[in-house]
Parts: sequence; structure tokens; C-alpha cells
Amino acid sequence: MSDSAEEKKGPIGLTPPEIVAELDRYIVGQAAAKRAVAIALRNRWRRFRVAAPLRDEVLPKNIILVGPTGVGKTEIARRLAKLAQAPFVKVEASKFTEVGYVGRDVDSMIRDLAEQGVQLVREERRRAVQARADEQAEEKLLDLLLPQSAAASGASSGPIGFSPAGEPRREGTREKLRGVLRAGGLDDRQVELEVSDKPAMPTMQIFGNQGVEDLGINLQEMLSNLPFGKKGGGASKKRKVSVPEARKLLAAEEAAKLVDDEAAVREAIERVQSSGIVFIDEIDKVASPGGGDGRGPDVSRGGVQRDLLPIVEGSTVSTKYGPVQTDHILFIAAGAFHVAKVSDLLPELQGRFPIRVELESLGEDDLVRILTQPQNALTRQVTALLATEGVALEFDESGVRELARVAQLLNERQQNIGARRLHAVVEKVLEETSFRAAELAASGQSHLKIDAAFVREKLSHILADEDLARYIL
Repeated sequence: MSDSAEEKKGPIGLTPPEIVAELDRYIVGQAAAKRAVAIALRNRWRRFRVAAPLRDEVLPKNIILVGPTGVGKTEIARRLAKLAQAPFVKVEASKFTEVGYVGRDVDSMIRDLAEQGVQLVREERRRAVQARADEQAEEKLLDLLLPQSAAASGASSGPIGFSPAGEPRREGTREKLRGVLRAGGLDDRQVELEVSDKPAMPTMQIFGNQGVEDLGINLQEMLSNLPFGKKGGGASKKRKVSVPEARKLLAAEEAAKLVDDEAAVREAIERVQSSGIVFIDEIDKVASPGGGDGRGPDVSRGGVQRDLLPIVEGSTVSTKYGPVQTDHILFIAAGAFHVAKVSDLLPELQGRFPIRVELESLGEDDLVRILTQPQNALTRQVTALLATEGVALEFDESGVRELARVAQLLNERQQNIGARRLHAVVEKVLEETSFRAAELAASGQSHLKIDAAFVREKLSHILADEDLARYIL
């Protein structure tokens, strides 16, 4: 494979400082965690440029993020997924059980990753052929519209739309109709279109420890032998749809025909194996405090960890798209570790996550920055929402500081939920405004300044009653 082909299929080429800069646009603080994931992502790009014999020996350095809830662990993973442009799944460790128990087995995270990879590559290939698909869809739509148009014009003999001169008049009519179609002049018209009518699958209840993913693999071959399981097969029926809807349906159908699905699946599996990322949240929920005593629920917790070992270390997982090797998949785990500690995980599993990053708890200054700096800052979100009803919010510096102070105070008094506390505080402060937004705009009170006095007025009676604040904020 050429270098250009490798670069096309490999991870993005952002440098670690550029990755951190992108993360800084949405996440406040946590410099150490950002640097760790930035280096890990860059190493994927570097590996693609190592000569083939050594490339297979370069294994990813898995990361474990440790920190209290609400400090940005999940947000880092979510933003990293968008940056990576690679197959990515986020799973919760608490949803898994060891083999032999009812629940999801750890192999399902790789099956989910394969599914994401296939969808990603299919979408990329469809976008690549979309222009051609749109052209072919337009031609088919004109074929459907031309007889209707000719019939409406009063043609009475011979093939509809033909003059005695034949083809020239038909072509002229077709081009005129094309112009009207592109200008939207036919959007109110309906056409009759054949659409696939997939029969409903029978409902089955499954007992035992076999997951739905395993069932999908087992049924794949059986379904392919049925008429509706074959590509391009299945019943179809005619129904009338509007011209814009028909255009979308035809374009999707043509794009699907232009994409080589087998080649897309092959590329997806290669991409999953070489640049896939799995984010395992709540890894602390499968850790046994103090190492466990080998009885009760600790059996399941330890079993999940043991099942994770071969997946993280490198094994082959069967999926409905074929076997997937996990050797070069990057795993990022995260947990609050309030009750258990990282050292409570199995030593073998700890060794599979050589990079450990401690995330910092958020202070009042951090909460102020979270309210103002990110592109998706909460203050910007609520301002945009209320602007749709004609209410203009102005967040004063003192108001932002007071919101952060109250959130920090509540985190100290109650359970520390980090930045998530800001959502409860802001919603309570603006509750009356949100309820009466239309009325305020109509009465001319459309400008509202959110300063410290406004925040205190809305929250004073709640903060005075600590028990009430516990349930409301």
C-alpha cells in the first residue's frame, strides 16, 4: 500500500499541541489528561509511518483517567472521538457481566466498534459518490415526471412527449423540465415510486446468557438465504410521494448501488483494527474495594476484569462482519474511584493501562471559566434558547461569579458532582424567565441582566434551607 493510501486510511495528522488546542475550545483545565490523550492519538498517526515489519510491534499505550465525577473525563472522550475521525465507542463497564451471567459480555464492545467502523466507512463512501448519485436520481425523477408533464400539456398520440420529429422535442422538453425541477417549481407535485417494503421480523424472547449481538452473528447466514435477507431483495410496493421526498429516496438508492459494500466492510475492519478507540467509563465499578474476598458480587466484578484482559491485551473477536483483532485498538478507561482505588483492579489489568492520569477537582475559578470560555458554554446555550422568543439575556461578570460560587458551595455541602451542578443552578435561576419568556417579550421586558443580585434573589430562599437545597439543587 502506498504512503498516500496509508495516510488516507490512517488517523488524522494533528500535532499534540493542535489536539490540545481543539480540546481547550470545549474543556476547561485538565491539562495533563489532554496531553496524555493527544500523545496517544498522535502515536496512532506516527505508527502508520513506521516501516511494515516494526509497525506491527508498536502497540498502543492504553490510558486510565482517574478523577471525581463532573470534571471532564467523558467530555474528553466525546471530543476526542470527533477529532479522531476513527471508529469510536463509549461503553460503561458496569453494564458488563462475566461469561456465564445474564448480561452483556465484554466482546460486545468490539462488535459495537466494528458496527461503528462499517457505518463510518459507508457514510464516507456515500458522500464520495453523492454528486453522481444525485445526477442519476435526477434522471430517474425526470423519467417519472416527463410523462406526467407531457400528458398535462395535451399530447394525444404516439409516445408521450414526442412530436412527429421525435427525439429533439423530447430532449428539449426534458431540459426545460430539468430547469423547473432545479428551481423548485415541481416541489408540490407527487410521483409514484417503488419503495422497498421490508417485512417485519418475528419477535423472539431469548433466555440464557447469549447476547443479542451473538444472535445477530448466528442468524446472519440464515437470513441471507431468505428473500428479504439478500442484498437488493425484498418486497416492494408503489406509493405516491412528493418530488423532494422522491429525490431523497432515489439519491439514497443510487448512492447505495454505487458503493461497493464488501470493499467498504473490508476497509472498515482494517480501520477498526488499526485506529479504533474504545472508551470504557466507570471502570471503578468493576473494581473490588480492598481487592475483594472472592465471594458475592465480587465474583462478577473480578470476572469482568478477567474477561477484559485478553480484549485489552490483544485477541480476536468474532463479529458479523468477520474476525476483528484487538492488538492495536486504543483503550481509554475512566473512573471516579471514590470507593475503590486503581490498585484494587487486578494487577494484570492495571498493567494493560500503563498511562495513569489524575484529573483535578474543579474550583470556583474553573466553574467561572466553564460558564464563559467554551464554545458550547452553558451561558451561551441558554442565551440562544431564550433569544428564539425575543428575550435577550446579558450575563454580568458578577452574575457569572455568583453562579459559580453557589455551585461550588453546593458541591461542598452535598455530593460533589463537578460542573454538572452548574446546570441545576442556572436552570433554577432562569426558571421563571423561561416560563414567562413569551409574556416578557410581548410586554417589552425583553432585556434581562443576570448579575449577582439577580442570582441571589432567585436562590436565597433555597440556599437558606439546606434540606430544600439538597432536593432542588
